[in-house]
Amino acid sequence: MGNTSIDRRVFVKAGGLALVSLGLDPIFLTRAAYAVRRGDGPADRKKTLICVFQRGAVDGLTMVVPHGDRFYYADRPGIAVPRPGQGGGALELDGHFGLHPALAGLLPYYRDGSLAIVHAVGSPTPSRSHFDAQDFMESGTPGVKSTRDGWLNRYMAHADDHEDTPFRGVAMGSQLPRALLGTAAALAIQDLRTFGIRAPGGAGDRITAAFEELYGGSASGMVASSAEEGFEAIRMLRSANPAGRDPGNGARYPGGEFGSQMRQLAQLIKSDIGLEIGFASVGGWDTHANQGASQGQLATRLRQFGDTLAAFARDLGPRMADVVVLTMSEFGRTVAENGNRGTDHGRATAMLVLGGNANGGKVLGRWPTLDPERRADGRDLAVTTDFRDLFGEILVKHLGAASLAQVFPGYGGSVDRWVGAMR
Repeated sequence: MGNTSIDRRVFVKAGGLALVSLGLDPIFLTRAAYAVRRGDGPADRKKTLICVFQRGAVDGLTMVVPHGDRFYYADRPGIAVPRPGQGGGALELDGHFGLHPALAGLLPYYRDGSLAIVHAVGSPTPSRSHFDAQDFMESGTPGVKSTRDGWLNRYMAHADDHEDTPFRGVAMGSQLPRALLGTAAALAIQDLRTFGIRAPGGAGDRITAAFEELYGGSASGMVASSAEEGFEAIRMLRSANPAGRDPGNGARYPGGEFGSQMRQLAQLIKSDIGLEIGFASVGGWDTHANQGASQGQLATRLRQFGDTLAAFARDLGPRMADVVVLTMSEFGRTVAENGNRGTDHGRATAMLVLGGNANGGKVLGRWPTLDPERRADGRDLAVTTDFRDLFGEILVKHLGAASLAQVFPGYGGSVDRWVGAMR
């Protein structure tokens, strides 16, 4: 074992395996066994869905400004984004909606038809709790707290045609998000460099060798199988060397955790190791005070967000034809600003669909107006699109899901409720 200090902290819990080593970020494997097969290149490429969760409830009325709705300006005297053409004004989209000026990096994708926007989307079950609303959205069963798995994992578990690889479902982070919990194989990876990809003979090699020495030829049963497949996942990652792939086409990712997550997801896609579902999270959207308008804390967050998504699309270039990025947030914000020049927890928000065969260049969904008499609870943008209608349409039209009954149990939606986010 040399100078490594790895003990038998390899454990099986709820059908999963955790590799804990040398204080490095862990990689969690949610099933004990994988049948690993690596694709042979472009001919084997599958469609990929990248889900981006804006945790904290983004203000969709600032992200995608309804400048054509007169009530927007009446109730937001201090934080409304000015109309297009005015100083710091929204970027015109269709005569009624405008993009926040900090999201200028995404405007070319809207104009070329590869970015679609869905407004007034959210959960049919009212909740002003971040925890509950995120849980409902990730479980895919709004209003049901007893669901134990996530909608993305259920899709993977029931899909008929898929590549057998431990990298089919990957979340960037130290643990799996609720949406990827379940019986299907999924990974959580904090950093692609963790296992010594860039430094042969370094810590990554020592970790792998130590685990092989610990279990090779001596262990049996589930733990042996889990360890063996865990080694194979590490070896695949190191062989593909995704962290060695620099951004393409002159793409430059903003600094920070979200930029790093999206850069690494692009690296995994370009490595052709079978990524079908990717997941990233970005927080900081709970703007109760000093939200700002064209400038301010929310504008700064939106700029990082939009520039990161634009860099991801630029990085992948033609490969974006096989990739869809879907953004989501647990709920939106109140129509009226509060006494602290911020907004409080609301209902509907806006979500973005970028890439693939997105039906872009449009703001989709039925706009309920901001008329106080039409607001949810008299204060919020009403939900006119159930988030499952949007998510389900993308699963069917992009990933080829044959049925949504097992993905969204208890869901009574149908094709005629889709918003047309995909061609």
